[in-house]
Amino acid sequence: MTQSPAARAASADPGAAVPLPPVAPDVVAAAVEGLTSRLRRKLDAAIERYTTVPVTLKDGILRIDCGADAEVTLEPGPSGAIGAAEQARCTCLLAPRCLHRAAVLGACPLAGPDTAGPDPEPCGAGEEAGSADGGAATPGTSTAEGRAPRPATRTAPAVTASADAAPVGAPPVPAAPTSAQMAAAAGLWAAAAAVLVPGIPAAGAVPQAELLRAAHTARLAGLVRAEAAALRVIRGLRAARAGHDGHRLADLTSALRDLLRTTDLLSSGHADPSLVGTVRRDYRPGGGLRVHGVFREPVISATGYGGVVTHLIGEDGRWFSVADVRPGGPSRARGAGTAAVALGGGALDHGQLARRGLLIAGATVSPDGRLGAGRGVRATPLPGLPWSSGAMGALFARPLAEAVAERLSAVPWEDPEAAERGAREPVGCDVVIVGAVGDQVFARALPPPETAPSGSPAGPASADAPPADSAVPPVGPLIRLVAASSHPGLAHTANLQQLASRPGLRLRVVGRVDTERAATLRPLAIGPVPGTRATLRLPRDRSEGADLGYDRLQGSHFPPPEALDPPPAVATGPDPLADSPLWQARHLVELAVAGGRGTVAEHARGGGRGALHAPGFARLRRAGFSTAADLAAALAGEAGRRDRDVFGRSTDPDPDRYARAWLAAAVHLAATERALVRATWQVSHPDGAAPCPT
Repeated sequence: MTQSPAARAASADPGAAVPLPPVAPDVVAAAVEGLTSRLRRKLDAAIERYTTVPVTLKDGILRIDCGADAEVTLEPGPSGAIGAAEQARCTCLLAPRCLHRAAVLGACPLAGPDTAGPDPEPCGAGEEAGSADGGAATPGTSTAEGRAPRPATRTAPAVTASADAAPVGAPPVPAAPTSAQMAAAAGLWAAAAAVLVPGIPAAGAVPQAELLRAAHTARLAGLVRAEAAALRVIRGLRAARAGHDGHRLADLTSALRDLLRTTDLLSSGHADPSLVGTVRRDYRPGGGLRVHGVFREPVISATGYGGVVTHLIGEDGRWFSVADVRPGGPSRARGAGTAAVALGGGALDHGQLARRGLLIAGATVSPDGRLGAGRGVRATPLPGLPWSSGAMGALFARPLAEAVAERLSAVPWEDPEAAERGAREPVGCDVVIVGAVGDQVFARALPPPETAPSGSPAGPASADAPPADSAVPPVGPLIRLVAASSHPGLAHTANLQQLASRPGLRLRVVGRVDTERAATLRPLAIGPVPGTRATLRLPRDRSEGADLGYDRLQGSHFPPPEALDPPPAVATGPDPLADSPLWQARHLVELAVAGGRGTVAEHARGGGRGALHAPGFARLRRAGFSTAADLAAALAGEAGRRDRDVFGRSTDPDPDRYARAWLAAAVHLAATERALVRATWQVSHPDGAAPCPT
């Protein structure tokens, strides 16, 4: 019998705390709706109390002691999730419409399309199945999260018109959403607006249940993207109210922006298939594949999962991954780096796979490049691929600005799936270390090898050439290298500190573009630059590259100080994004989520920190951000508006008008910040200062 994540965690470490299982959103919503108004007022306090109550596990059933004559039992299904109301029971007299059961379900994590945790293993080659065990690392965050058990794959209703309606040879014309989809989107918009108006402090279990119910209706209507955005909002609200360390207000703001924009367009009949979204993680036959390992990435989830994702590259330049993520947290993430790879019977562990390759027969591949481990998959180990040849050589031969422009081409508020794929796919470049400021290591990007001037550090040269590595100064953009994870149990931060102390060091870097920061790269693996002495000297077993999350750099891995010729010091100047007056618009948009309508109105009147009244908006206009200033002023004005009835009594203002004013400001802010990030990857001045468009 398939064990649930809780059972696997208990068997792996009998002394470890048993985690609560994920619960389907409609089960939580139904439990809250069944409460009386008196019990609903007590729900938030009960959830907080039961979150800390120990959970016992026996014979696959989880038991939570809720006091005298009240014990809640949870019996997860094979996927490890609670998917039906009868899987959660309480022994009290009011069950199932009791506070104990609703509070325990409210304390459980949400199951859904993007829940954190492991996926069920694929059935076999050529079969449609769920995702392989493990999870992909989340790019651009301090901790990568695994994926979680999700229900059976479902297909969203088609949103494209029949080809018969279009001329012969013409692409099919997108059809408008159905009336059921428009109604579901309108209900989800209303529930999201009801959460936005009071802000995080008032977004307790009852408003969350209304949003969950609307999300379930959207799911039944096939609105995959809207449902996923709603669940991200719920998780963000829970993390914010619980004070979790991994909570970021910017993430919750982004999820709420995507939810409101998507439901607004769908409810108005906008014909765009990307608004409906698609179900991901279904595996398809990939035939024969030849892939080569590049690096390992440790995965640590805030929900107690840990493991590793090994990234591989195909001969055509496509990226693939093999994951092993299970309950266990940081200790398992460290140990999984050398665990055996469960793929086609290959006799390799993840450390070996990252430096070698596989010839795979009968491969199954998910849309995001994850390799399945089904019964029909066969894998044969291959020798490693040098970073200077084949697909890896092409990776470093591509100009960095061109690769980054491709990663930033998709915008999250229009097509979040394409934006996520772009942000997740690594880029490669050669850099020379310049120095460090705070936790950021500054480096200058070197030109690709085939375009480098003769005699330059990136051009062809003998390994015994004299130390004239700086004969031609580098001409690439000045970029920031930031640790992919700041977790103390991983090696990212310590390795970056080693690099920062050696200006003039030349490196090959494989990393992800940080789409939210100016010219920032999060390195995941580094290697030596061919043809120069001012580069790494790695051991023979990892001569091509070192995994920054696992391999700890030592002094012997670096060249002697006399081989380093530090580049001229450059003025980094202000950060075009963080130091621009846009922080005022960003503060206003995020303040609306954190504190609600009343807090925005108070700050706009000048009664709070930040002075977001007229002089602040004038500063935005002086800097050229006139549209941002207009939208911020409109949001502040709408927040302070008060309606009155025919008798002159004050009434609650329309939440729709306020939500639309917030959405306009949030979307414009995101578009402007993305334009600034793009501009910082371009070179415009000899000293490396990036342009700041207005």
